[in-house]
Amino acid sequence: MKHARFNIFTTLRLLTLAAACTTTTAHADEYGDVNELLRVGKLNEAMTKAESFLAAKPSDPQMRFLKGMIQRNSGNQFDAITTFTKLTQDYPELPEPYNNLAVLYAGQSQFDKARATLEMAIRTNPSYATAHENLGDVYARLASEAYNKALQLDNTNTTVQPKLALIRELFRPSIMAQRPAGVASPPQPTASPLKTP
Repeated sequence: MKHARFNIFTTLRLLTLAAACTTTTAHADEYGDVNELLRVGKLNEAMTKAESFLAAKPSDPQMRFLKGMIQRNSGNQFDAITTFTKLTQDYPELPEPYNNLAVLYAGQSQFDKARATLEMAIRTNPSYATAHENLGDVYARLASEAYNKALQLDNTNTTVQPKLALIRELFRPSIMAQRPAGVASPPQPTASPLKTP
């Protein structure tokens, strides 16, 4: 009798495990589908799939993150900020929502908010290289603002202009075309100087 009970429980466990694996695979396919639609710019289709998934699993962090990316790429900055902010509140241990929130803030020239948000991303994952790079870009933008203010207050200050010129050179897209062959160069800046994962 014990042996029969053991076999039934073992069978039930195996069936439960198989169902869990199938569900995980199905979710992986849904994430992949939404991610691919996002990558190729089919944003309406991606949002429809994401919303459908989230109707059943509203707290899923990965799909909510993808939804924020779709909103950002669709130009719905306010909605994307709301989505990423809610993710940082619900999952404060995840650095990527902080990073993407900072990118949105920087795109709105809210560099102090971007800085604070990137510092949170780094606090959650000190080895998150993208957040460190983005924080450096934000500091450069903040430095540019400070140097511009210094020039407004004292346009005779000869030490500020070269510093400001260096920062402008750093973010000028045409420097990419001027680099000699074989010299490593950073990726071209986009509308926002910050990177998303």
